[in-house]
Amino acid sequence: MLTHEDLLFFQILATSTSLAEAARRLHVTPPAVTQRLRALEARVGVKLVERNPRGLRLTDEGELIATEGVNIAHALEDLSERLSKRTEQVRGNLRVAAPYGFGRQYVAAVIQSFAAIHPGVTVKLDLSENPVKQMSEGCDLIVHIGALPESDRLITTLAPNRRILCAAPAYIAANGPLRHPRDLSAHRCLALRENNEDVTLWRFSRNSSDSVTVRIKPVMSSNDGEIVRQWALAGMGVMVRSEWDVVGDLDAGNLQEILPDWAPPSADVVALLHARHGRSRRTNAFLQCLRESLSPVPWRVLK
Repeated sequence: MLTHEDLLFFQILATSTSLAEAARRLHVTPPAVTQRLRALEARVGVKLVERNPRGLRLTDEGELIATEGVNIAHALEDLSERLSKRTEQVRGNLRVAAPYGFGRQYVAAVIQSFAAIHPGVTVKLDLSENPVKQMSEGCDLIVHIGALPESDRLITTLAPNRRILCAAPAYIAANGPLRHPRDLSAHRCLALRENNEDVTLWRFSRNSSDSVTVRIKPVMSSNDGEIVRQWALAGMGVMVRSEWDVVGDLDAGNLQEILPDWAPPSADVVALLHARHGRSRRTNAFLQCLRESLSPVPWRVLK
């Protein structure tokens, strides 16, 4: 009556505060979640979730599926893993989450190659602005960039990545150079909203001993890094962006680094592995492919 996908779906639903939140995490519409929930309840013959002004509440039967379902899903994956070891094949379901821009540019191609090499693996890639928060449940590997979150996952660094303060040459010519991070208060700042970080607080350090924190007032902001980059290229203001995203524009002269002696905190590219599944054959095989694709570091080869 219940499938592996049902259990994973209900696990996300059970850990969400509302159907809308579950829909965001599943990248579907709220009506789609409602329809799938109703179909699941019809198959099992009991009501699993009740909605009230405070959000979602699991029925006793829903609590049973949420609790036991996790163990059953893990047992099914463990069984698949043990069978694959006997056949020397990599198989099973692999779930990967990554940030929008980096996922499109670097992770998607690795998954394509990985799927061609291992046809016995079914791969699902979820992209979001905050994969650690939105995709933590049920994911085998999460690619994360930025400050490390509190997590019980295994964390391994994939590639170094620094953040760079930059703007279009036309903007700098029109608004004058910056001599100190505090000068940002007089400039148009473009902010990227990601990972629940305070986008108005920009930190800089120099010579590992001198540091300064600046509170900016963004004139434009977005949760899409590509949009913020396009605004900067159009001369709309100053931004802090990852090295992987802007190195090509810096080399081409479309963007110019500002205050190179003052460095924002680095944001290495890391992988977060589920503590239980971090050593599965499919996860290790994909992690190896991902490491190889980032060595040598692509954005530093461009320099």
